[in-house]
Amino acid sequence: MARLVTRLTERLGIEHPILSAPMAIAGGGALAAAVTRAGGLGLIGGGYGDGAWLDQQYAAAGNTRTGCGFITWSLAKQPQLLAQVLERQPAALMLSFGDPQPFAAEIAAAGVPLICQCQSLAHVRQGLAAGAAIIVAQGAEAGGHGHARGTLPFVPEVADLLARESPETLLLAAGGIADGRGLAAALMLGADGVLVGTRFWASREALVHANHHAAAVAATGDETVRSSLPDIARQLDWPKPFDIRVSANAFVAKWAGRDGELKAAIAEEAPTYRAAFAAGDPQNAAVIFGEAAGLIADIPPASEIVERLVAEAAASLGRGAGFIAV
Repeated sequence: MARLVTRLTERLGIEHPILSAPMAIAGGGALAAAVTRAGGLGLIGGGYGDGAWLDQQYAAAGNTRTGCGFITWSLAKQPQLLAQVLERQPAALMLSFGDPQPFAAEIAAAGVPLICQCQSLAHVRQGLAAGAAIIVAQGAEAGGHGHARGTLPFVPEVADLLARESPETLLLAAGGIADGRGLAAALMLGADGVLVGTRFWASREALVHANHHAAAVAATGDETVRSSLPDIARQLDWPKPFDIRVSANAFVAKWAGRDGELKAAIAEEAPTYRAAFAAGDPQNAAVIFGEAAGLIADIPPASEIVERLVAEAAASLGRGAGFIAV
């Protein structure tokens, strides 16, 4: 198989410039380990913070080298979880959706590279101030939580900022990247690699209900929406400006424009929502995938996804040379 050598592969000691996103609930140890064994780097999703769950997922990963990621504002409520993970000497520690500064010194003292996922230039500078070794420029096409920027212009703008202000800091692109064309494009935009969520969410190792996988395979990129409704239903107090991209299903249609009414009925609606999610009901609870669903037609092993990404990217980059007239 071809190899794509970048600053990221050299710095992290991996074969391919591909990281799996630390998706809350879905990104467990089996998925992270599979991505690492395939030559990328898998990140376990620390999510909203559950120490017992993290122990289970590290057990599932075994001795495979993996990283971990946390939702920053939620980690602040259970900061002891950071030490629990750092004791395992993760290959990298990713923080998203909040100021990483309060945790930066502890991560640096452990000798672990800090990855900061960013949705604006202000977030990028916040990450640099915290000593981030890697910045993720996340476009709004991504599944799950994010904000407003589009991946295509955001990634090169961040690349230019880093080139001026912090040239040693690495850059990953995220949001809408599900095949080798996206990986090749990210490298051409100035990224050192990619952080991939939805495509690995749609893998055999992901902790995702089969009904949700089926919904993603059937969906196009048009059939997703950014919304605050799932967080209201789950009683998660997400800070502004973040919301979540999910499938445009019956739950979203029912409550669209009725945030206040959903909040008022939460005592009844929250248990109903949780039951629907646990049952894998793709219409009455959020199915968390991004616009990249339109590029997904199957649920293969994560190793196969890595292989496809690299082979397709190499082919795309090779074809690109044919556009040059001498």
